[in-house]
Amino acid sequence: MSFDLPKTDNLNKEERYQLILEQIKALTAGEDNLLANLANASALLFNLLPDLNWAGFYLLYAEELILGPFQGLPACIRIPVGKGVCGTAVKENRTIRVENVHEFPGHIACDAASNSEIVLPLRVKGEVVAVLDLDSPKLSRFDEIDQKYLELFVQHLENSAEFIIEYKPFA
Repeated sequence: MSFDLPKTDNLNKEERYQLILEQIKALTAGEDNLLANLANASALLFNLLPDLNWAGFYLLYAEELILGPFQGLPACIRIPVGKGVCGTAVKENRTIRVENVHEFPGHIACDAASNSEIVLPLRVKGEVVAVLDLDSPKLSRFDEIDQKYLELFVQHLENSAEFIIEYKPFA
């Protein structure tokens, strides 16, 4: 399969997100493999949303998040539940939008260039199993429109991937 990035220069924010939702639906159609869908999802967001320096997923195993598919610089591998923006989103089971990460108590700085962040939980039967984490070098990069459409994006992923809930190490 070959994939060409659609042109988005002439689109407003909502039109860009509508295109992203169409693209993720096409990329995940007929595919329920978790890693494949999360890998394509992170690449799609990283390449179609402006002003990102990191886009990826952390998967929940026991009481910590483990790095999953992502785009950007190498990242923290383990984040305890309740720590940083990602761990807090899991603990509170809600989307967290941070205008200035340097003012967020306990922020974990994986990339010093990050200034704002949005983290969205992915759920199976109401329980958080992963988070989508987007970072930007711009302060106040993420707003209500971003949150609305990224929550729709996450809902699609929740319905299209076979989530592994229990950690089972390879034999």
